[in-house]
Amino acid sequence: MTVISPKASSALPNFYEGIQYFGEMLPGFETYGATPAIESGKVAIASPTDKAAVYQTLLAADALRYLTLQVTASKASGHPGGFASQAEAYAALVMLGYKNIITEVGHHAPGFYSAMFLDRSLEDMGISTVQQLRDRFREKHGLLGHLSGYIPGILAPAGPLGQGQHFAMAAALLHRDKLFPFTLGDGGLGEPYIMSSMAHFNTAYPSVTNFLPVLVWNGYSQEHHSMVSLKTNAQMTAFWQGNGFEEVILVDAKEFDDQNQPGDYVDSTAFSFEQRLAFTKAILVAVDKAARSALGGKLTVFIIKQLKGAGVHARGAKSHNLYPKDTLDAPHIVSALKTRALPLEAWQIVRTNAERAGGGPAAKTVVTEFELPLPDLGALPLEEYAVGGEPKVSTTAMGRIVGAVGQKDAKFLVTNADGNEASGIGNINQALKIIHPTTDDLYNQAPNGQVYEPLSEDACAGLAVGLSLMGARTLWCSYESFAINGLPIWQTVIQAMAELRRQTPSTITLFTAGALEQGRNGWTHQRPEIEAYFASMMRNGNVFPVFPPDANSTQVCYDWALTTKNKGIVITASKSPLPIRTTFEQTRQGLEEGAVVLHEIAGGKTVVFAVIGDMTLIPVFEAAAFLETEGIGVKIVSVINPRRLYRPHDVAWDTCSEADNGFIDDAKFAELFAGDALIGVTGGAAAMLEPIMLRSNSKRDTFAWKRGETTASAGELMAFNGLTAEALTKRAIELVH
Repeated sequence: MTVISPKASSALPNFYEGIQYFGEMLPGFETYGATPAIESGKVAIASPTDKAAVYQTLLAADALRYLTLQVTASKASGHPGGFASQAEAYAALVMLGYKNIITEVGHHAPGFYSAMFLDRSLEDMGISTVQQLRDRFREKHGLLGHLSGYIPGILAPAGPLGQGQHFAMAAALLHRDKLFPFTLGDGGLGEPYIMSSMAHFNTAYPSVTNFLPVLVWNGYSQEHHSMVSLKTNAQMTAFWQGNGFEEVILVDAKEFDDQNQPGDYVDSTAFSFEQRLAFTKAILVAVDKAARSALGGKLTVFIIKQLKGAGVHARGAKSHNLYPKDTLDAPHIVSALKTRALPLEAWQIVRTNAERAGGGPAAKTVVTEFELPLPDLGALPLEEYAVGGEPKVSTTAMGRIVGAVGQKDAKFLVTNADGNEASGIGNINQALKIIHPTTDDLYNQAPNGQVYEPLSEDACAGLAVGLSLMGARTLWCSYESFAINGLPIWQTVIQAMAELRRQTPSTITLFTAGALEQGRNGWTHQRPEIEAYFASMMRNGNVFPVFPPDANSTQVCYDWALTTKNKGIVITASKSPLPIRTTFEQTRQGLEEGAVVLHEIAGGKTVVFAVIGDMTLIPVFEAAAFLETEGIGVKIVSVINPRRLYRPHDVAWDTCSEADNGFIDDAKFAELFAGDALIGVTGGAAAMLEPIMLRSNSKRDTFAWKRGETTASAGELMAFNGLTAEALTKRAIELVH
């Protein structure tokens, strides 16, 4: 191919600046490329069999490949190979007018950025030319290595594998009239829960089929063959059918190969031009069929089988990512770019089609560029119990409010891995019903319920946080000891929320049955290390673990959480009846100031107990009673919102899109925690006490969880971990003397 320099054109439009190589005119361009296949005022091609539409879909695929390779090579970093192997499928979706495209594969990021550039979405972040696209790739405040909610037109984050289906299903549930394709790599197909999460969703919502997995079956993973590379087409089809997919549509590039390429996986860009068009037409027709099937009520998957790295610098796993040697000056990169180079006229056609498709740039049309309308919840039915009155179950008190939220907001969803009854929140099931095809009043089951109960924390967390990211209210409920299995996607979404350019309801969780309540259940139920995870995440700026000390406080914490935006709020509360120690007003104060004083008696010297949790207050109050008989002053402070206790410079709050700069000053901190000795007490990870220990100038110590053991009671388990009144008393006396 003859390659011309961009300098050869004196009237080079701004858009083309930075494209290094332009090719000669392609065969048939005058006939099939002269006029955009998506007509002015239209949102898609007229027909998938139209020759001009097929021709221009092929141009779009090559444009995506070219940009993906040039952008990544500009930094000698990034991942071109996986996206390149499905470029025809992505191009077909766009030409057919579908732009609400999600991916499960973070390494498809440079391809998605290229697509957002072509349809002018990236102009919203100041990227108007290919040179700017190159310059901003893999730069801070630019195009991150993995997809982010910061990028205009991108619907969901992608990085950890096994998550994209959650976002697609959540969007499909909220927008029944739109298609949500998501690309899925065969290397990541074996990630836990992808198939089971879709199967459970389909059982719960059989009519919601408008999400479309696009399996990129290219034979390779990141550094080796994929684990499904030896499957035959019939076996792969049977695999999806066995997981509940009614329509499996597969296009295999091998069937179009006229170059006798070896192996089961071939590169369509090596075909003759005629066969490239034939393959592209097959993709276009098949994607159209798959989209109509998914929108028409059938659970559908589209599979494109083509060699990884098709049309870029290398093939197979070797195409997955670039290394320092893979620069724009490297001969193999230069050769690949020249081979994919398009003429100026072709670039303009591709760009015009991309901009018109779907009704405009993705940044102006996809569902996540708009805030989802939600009903006003009004005043929720909080019930304030008398301090010192009858013990109450915190989770049950909150569950009553959750039911009211669901009755006021039809989009609201509660998720739990089949454990609401066991967590003291069976009242949620009674009010909102478990989504199940079998109607059964005894078990509070109904097909149209609002409680989603798969036996998978990943599926619970995934749908809840996916819906929240898409703009809906949700609540993910779990045992603290099991929640770790759903945490990866929760963390992904929390980080995305910190970067979003729009408001969305915070992700709210209720973690019940903390380790102290799980003593008799064995070590599998005793995993409070998740609190250390949240403790470290508090420094992100938008993560707020809250620890209500009683049933009154739990209600207020949830009421507050519902008013917040773009945060990750973790409520940890007990499922056992516990004393009422606070008023509503005290918790409102604690949420703003981080903590609230529950008990204060003056003495010769003062010991301050900073307590996280509810059960942990029991031995602390016992210790206080003894210390007071010894003439030692005691202050018991319930730490409700520890993030407020950090200093502003400890936390990256100012980097968050919905910045929260609520921190107490040194005077307020001293008012709460100053004394002759300070003892931090928690039934979870000691890391949660960090903001207090950082600021305190008192002699101090911590009492915290050490490890689990099988015990007969919470008291015995606390004793095993040194959380007893005797131990607290002994240490307090040592510190003040």
